[in-house]
Amino acid sequence: MRILLTATASYVPPRGGATRSNLIWLDRMAQAGHACRIVCGASGEGAELRFHSSLAVFAVSEPARRVQVLRAQIREFQPDWVLVSSEDLGHGLLREAQHSAVGRVIYLAHTPQFFPFGPASWNPEPQGAELAARAAGIVAIGHHMAGYIERALGRQAVVIHPPIYGTGPFRNLANFEAGLITMMNPCAVKGISIFLAVAERMPDREFGVVPGWGTTRDDRRALARLANVAVLPNPRNIEDVLARTRVLLMPSLWYEGFGLIVMEAMLRGIPVVSSDVGGLAEAKQGTGYVIPVRTIERYQAIFDEHAMPLPVVEAHDPAPWIAALTQLLTNRPEYERESRASKEAAERFVCGLDAGGMEHYLRSLAPRAETQAAHATIETLSPEKRALLLERLRKRKVGSG
Repeated sequence: MRILLTATASYVPPRGGATRSNLIWLDRMAQAGHACRIVCGASGEGAELRFHSSLAVFAVSEPARRVQVLRAQIREFQPDWVLVSSEDLGHGLLREAQHSAVGRVIYLAHTPQFFPFGPASWNPEPQGAELAARAAGIVAIGHHMAGYIERALGRQAVVIHPPIYGTGPFRNLANFEAGLITMMNPCAVKGISIFLAVAERMPDREFGVVPGWGTTRDDRRALARLANVAVLPNPRNIEDVLARTRVLLMPSLWYEGFGLIVMEAMLRGIPVVSSDVGGLAEAKQGTGYVIPVRTIERYQAIFDEHAMPLPVVEAHDPAPWIAALTQLLTNRPEYERESRASKEAAERFVCGLDAGGMEHYLRSLAPRAETQAAHATIETLSPEKRALLLERLRKRKVGSG
C-alpha cells in the first residue's frame, strides 16, 4: 500500500501524543514494506523534504502552501489511503484530501478540540463535519472517544490504539522514598492553575514540570516563582523523566481523548493522580485517584503566542489533590498498593494491543467507490486517465463534426 499522512503539526521533531501515535503507525507500516509519506507543518519557511526513519516528510510552514503540497503529493504519489489527522484546525487539509483523494480518506480523530464537530470543538463547521462523516473510515484511540464521535457525528469509529509503549518488559520506577511530583505540558487547558495551587500549599514537597506545546511565557513565569518547582528538559526518552518521578499529576481541564502519558507512567509502576475529563478515566483502567473537575466549556476570542484560544477556567479547590498526594506520599503501603495496581492494569492493556492494527484495518477497507464516482472531477484523475478521457472527447468531437 501507499500511505500519505497529513496534519498541521510538526513531525520533525514530533511533538505531542497525536504526532507520536501517527509516527508509530507509519513506522510500523513502512517496516512492513508499505510506502509512506507525510505532509505536515514546519517551524521554518517553505516546503522541505526531510526524513523520519523510513518516512519522507514534506514539512511546510505556510498553511496555503501546505494544502498545495498535499494536492501535488496526492497526484504524484497516488496513495491508496490519505490519513488526515485531526490536528487541522481550519479543516483545509481534510477539504483538500476529500477533493483530491475521493473515497480514500481516513480521519484520525485524536484531538476533539480540533474536530469540526462536537461540543468540545474550537471551530465547529457543518461542511467540515460533513467531510469527516464522508471519510472511508474514522479511527479513535479509545472507546470513550469513539462514543463521543458517534454521538456528535453519527458515525461509528474503529478503536485502534497505537503500539506506542514498546514491547517491554517495563522497568518498575516506583519510588516511595524520593522523586518529583511531575506534570507534563503545564498550561491552562492541562490544569496548571491546580498544579500551581497544590505546589504553593505543599512547599516541603518537590515538584517538576516538562514544558510542552501549550506552555506560555506567563506559565513559565508563574512556575519560576515557586522555589520547589524544577523545570525539566524535554526528553528524547520518556523514561528519563519518569525515572525522576514519584507521582504523576495530570489535572487536565479540557476534554482529553485518552492520556498516553498516564499509561506510560502506570506501566512503570508510578501512581497517577488525574482529573476525570474525557478519556482519562479510561486510561486509568480502573485504578484509583481520579478527581472530578469542571471541564473547560468556553474560550475567549483571544489567542496566546501558540495561537491557542484562551480558555475560561473556573476556580478549583486544590484540597482533593493535596489530600490524594498526601495519602500517597506519607503512606508506604498505600503507595505500593496503587503502584502495583497501576502497573498490572497498564501491562494488561498493553498486552492486548495489536501492533499491526492500523495496517490490518486499512487492508480490510475498500475505497468508497460510490462517493468517488459522485465527486470525481478531471482534476482527481491520474495523468494517464486524464489523457485517455481527453482523447475520447477529442474523437467524439471529430466524429460529430
